[in-house]
Amino acid sequence: MTKPTPKTFNVMVAKPSEVEHIKDKSRYLRGTLVESFADPITGAIAADDVQLIKFHGAYIEDDRDLRLERQERKLEPAYEFMIRVRVPGGDLNAQQWLKLTAIADQYANKTLRITTRQAMQFHGILKFDLKKSIQMMDEAVLDSIAACGDVNRNVMCTPDASLSAIHAQVFPYAQKISEHLLPRTRAYHEIWLDQPEGRTLVAGGEPEELEPLYGKHYLPRKFKVAIAIPPYNDTDVYINDIGLVAIAEGEKLVGFNVAVGGGLGMTFGREDTYPRLADTIGFCTPDQVLDVCYQIVSIQRDYGNRTDRKLSRFKYTLDQYGLEWFKAELNQRLGWDLAAAKPVEFITTGDQFGWRQTADGRWHLTLRVEYGRVKDTEEYQLKTALAQLSQYALDHAWTNFRLRLSANQNLVIANVEEADKAVVETLLTRYHYQLEAQHISGLRRNSIACVSLNTCPQAMAEAERYMPSLLDKLEPTLRQYGLLQEDIKIRMTGCPNGCGRSVMAEIGLIGKSPGRYNLYLGGDFQGERLNKLYRENLDEKALLSELDQLLGRYSVERLSGEHFGDFVIRAGIIRATLVGREFHQ
Repeated sequence: MTKPTPKTFNVMVAKPSEVEHIKDKSRYLRGTLVESFADPITGAIAADDVQLIKFHGAYIEDDRDLRLERQERKLEPAYEFMIRVRVPGGDLNAQQWLKLTAIADQYANKTLRITTRQAMQFHGILKFDLKKSIQMMDEAVLDSIAACGDVNRNVMCTPDASLSAIHAQVFPYAQKISEHLLPRTRAYHEIWLDQPEGRTLVAGGEPEELEPLYGKHYLPRKFKVAIAIPPYNDTDVYINDIGLVAIAEGEKLVGFNVAVGGGLGMTFGREDTYPRLADTIGFCTPDQVLDVCYQIVSIQRDYGNRTDRKLSRFKYTLDQYGLEWFKAELNQRLGWDLAAAKPVEFITTGDQFGWRQTADGRWHLTLRVEYGRVKDTEEYQLKTALAQLSQYALDHAWTNFRLRLSANQNLVIANVEEADKAVVETLLTRYHYQLEAQHISGLRRNSIACVSLNTCPQAMAEAERYMPSLLDKLEPTLRQYGLLQEDIKIRMTGCPNGCGRSVMAEIGLIGKSPGRYNLYLGGDFQGERLNKLYRENLDEKALLSELDQLLGRYSVERLSGEHFGDFVIRAGIIRATLVGREFHQ
């Protein structure tokens, strides 16, 4: 096979997208961000800067609940910013949690939101408060660098140390890979932290190369890396551009299976876009994994589609050139071949709630956080409870204390000593939080929803704000059929971009328009199968009717121990989907 010509910006035959031109003239992500944020006339920023600020971890949004009213009053939209904190593995100490809580209270909408990539997200930050928010992050040794944009995003890893004896050996790789793949430009430090540019000149008077991995044009689109520790696949490792599966021999980490080409998003009306499961291509040792990740990213940099951003993700690069070509290219760049992949088995993508103990005697408590929104309500005051717990940990020198964000939008209170368990429980119950998750249905325990309306500009329908009421209406059906505590994986997203990982759910709901959703069925409980479209453009009445019939059949026809997603395939209700190109067939 003839080797394809690398599709770098300067040699591309087809016309580069407008975003490629923006990156080209951005001066390594500086653009006119300083000028945009100094402009007192508008709450918005310049059009090119809307793209560039993503690399700094932020998106411009507007309150869509107010959009029509403001249009009628001839006012500009109620612009605000979402900013995402980079938190490899979701790992935060007590001081960092308190600082993030302060940002929420002072500058955002008084809530913190755990994302499905173990990052922390704030909404409702006004333009002139964004820099203050970033500087507060910096005070706690946190940043939002590369939390968005055409670069490697937050690196995920199973956060619960109680699930595996090798967790302590695996977990640091989330931080190592994140740092290894970070952009090197100083633009973030100059613009937000008022640090000097610090560039040096080389022969000829040109600035030195700032981005040895990314180059001047960075990646064609976003890039995602996750680590899973069998038998738990809580990070949904196979829908990442790089999925690393930790392999143990006894209680020793010996390396990682390497999977490539996973991705979630698609575009309605374009069957050339589709979600895709990653292909496992081999095995590497721990000392090789950083180089493996680096070289995989470099291939996507050189060969990814820079013309059509709908086709720019790594999954499409693999399908265009072929897996065998990719493996040969990777081995050539590495200078050695990956070893054969090791056998693995996963049992669940869900979190394990409640107290669990590790061999070192410490305890870890996983709390359910409804769709990642840490807030105070009339029913319970989780935000206050966690802030007080973090302050207590600081006051009493709990040096190992951690709050870890899960990929299922939940929270692990980690490294609690036996004698301190009572303190944790007392603080949580004082603010009316129920420690165990068994008081809610299995469907609710296993649900995920993206933010969607009222802030996400991509949203076509509600998700986070609607999912609780939909489950309220489904739970009587579950009770009627004896399924109330059955673990069934349901996920909702307000658009097809995939932030809620709905295409991996046993029941997936993707917003099509206000109040209407496409219903997808057939994902598995282990995170190794895509679902498929079952019914299109359903309103709530039709959706509840369809699910009533399906759950009724499941209750009487299922085999012993059979999950819902497996049942709908065995019963011939939907066809199993393992290959992305078959998603629309």
